[in-house]
Amino acid sequence: MDQTEIAFIGGGNMARSLIGGLLADGLAPDTLRVAEPDAGRREALARDFGVVVTESNAHAAQNADVVVLAVKPQIMRQVAVELAAGIGDGDVLVLSIAAGLRAADLTRWLGGKAAVVRAMPNTPSLFRAGATGLFANDRVSESQRSMAESLMRAVGLTCWLDTEKELNAVTAVSGSGPAYFFLLMEMIENAGVELGLNPDTARLLTIETALGAARMALESEHDPQTLRRLVTSPGGTTEAAINSLEDADIRALMKHAVNAAARRAEELGQQLGEQ
Repeated sequence: MDQTEIAFIGGGNMARSLIGGLLADGLAPDTLRVAEPDAGRREALARDFGVVVTESNAHAAQNADVVVLAVKPQIMRQVAVELAAGIGDGDVLVLSIAAGLRAADLTRWLGGKAAVVRAMPNTPSLFRAGATGLFANDRVSESQRSMAESLMRAVGLTCWLDTEKELNAVTAVSGSGPAYFFLLMEMIENAGVELGLNPDTARLLTIETALGAARMALESEHDPQTLRRLVTSPGGTTEAAINSLEDADIRALMKHAVNAAARRAEELGQQLGEQ
């Protein structure tokens, strides 16, 4: 990646996160170019990272090895069509981090021959603790797959998917997933306050407990189901809470929620592709 020229089309939060991660991995700032229409953002990118900034998408993408599409899905078609002439027939890797947009639609808008990788990162990527699913179209070479993986690993773990449809599941599990945990933390915090805890204390205990549980799940040799059983003593307080959740059919509720997110991801892909 040291000599790889990377162009970011869009300089929002996710692009900033990727740029920061790449620089931390040792990439030189002058190998990164960012096209961003907002003058204030351009100034901040140049000041904070020392990267080359421009208002022109075409100028940023010129002679790039990788073009990262980091714009809103609603304007992606316009941006892709604008870049099509300079993308070529697969020599340039196009990495899209836009949710929902299908590889076939991106390839079509880019002229029909582009090497496209779709990435589905999540918001913890902003803190380099992300989880990203990756899918490549059949024009992506092994070296380009390696580039895409290295780029996204700068903000967290990555996993390759065999089918693009699996990206809908990734969206539902890890893309939308942080919000599920935030909601759970919100509810536990509120319950603690209702039981008499100071709000600051309830929040701190809730967040640190979530962090500790995540670390245990990540570092333990046991799966989450086993860990849950290990901390649930028969007849104890944890068992009383778990039984209450099971009686409310929390498993069916969570399954319904995740499936709803996956269905919506598929619907968005269809809608955006028909633009």
